[in-house]
Amino acid sequence: MIRLIWTLSAHTRYYLRRYMPTNRLLDAIRRRHNLRWGIPAMLLAAPYLLIVSICTNVIADGGPGWLHLVVLWAAWNSMKLIIMGPVSLVLLARARAQEAIVRRRARRRAAAYEAHRQVQADVLC
Repeated sequence: MIRLIWTLSAHTRYYLRRYMPTNRLLDAIRRRHNLRWGIPAMLLAAPYLLIVSICTNVIADGGPGWLHLVVLWAAWNSMKLIIMGPVSLVLLARARAQEAIVRRRARRRAAAYEAHRQVQADVLC
């Protein structure tokens, strides 16, 4: 039974990860060269919030109950997009810090190599 549930959840996750537009967008933003698009992607939460507002008004006026699912879906997508903005900034800062460390180490190695080569050249002369 647990194996069946595990398999079902894995297939569901794969399907949602592959075919749902907001998940594809968030996966694209998490790549290093797209981290800068996290804050502008937060603006895409506005249409989802508009959908939430419209559907809740329709529900309050006696609309069909299945609109609760639409509200849940739109609210979830808007939260994902709103949260991705600050997360992308943190990821971008971490990536830039790691890149700076790599550059610093490369400069130190180059300077050490140059000093070692200079010493060897002086010894041979």
